[in-house]
Amino acid sequence: MNSDGFGKFITFEGLDGAGKGTQIDKVMEYLSDIGRAAILVREPGGTQLSEQIREMLLQNEFAISPMSELLLFLSARAELISKVIRPALESGKDVVCDRYMDSTIAYQGYGRGLLSEAISLNNIATGFLVPDITFFWI
Repeated sequence: MNSDGFGKFITFEGLDGAGKGTQIDKVMEYLSDIGRAAILVREPGGTQLSEQIREMLLQNEFAISPMSELLLFLSARAELISKVIRPALESGKDVVCDRYMDSTIAYQGYGRGLLSEAISLNNIATGFLVPDITFFWI
């Protein structure tokens, strides 16, 4: 548990290959150096179910409709939040997350034409859990 009793939720967003991973590693090292308990998660992923959803989404075997794709991403997110993120934060651990709701707004919202749905369904899937800070890398 961190000395202040509360975990911080830190997210990283950005293009693939922009350096998110490098910065995430540095933040994790810094948190460790200053004595803060922290875990690292990624989206989609982080639980057994979320990893299976990730594989299905990345395989591109199926011609998934935009709405189905959105709902799969949000299912993976809801599972990760309920099983990993929220319990860690409540126990006082910091959570560093590689991608979160901003990626869904960009890719499924703008990219797949589901902006209003992506925003409203994200709020439901996350239980309105918003990061304490988000770093963007482009």
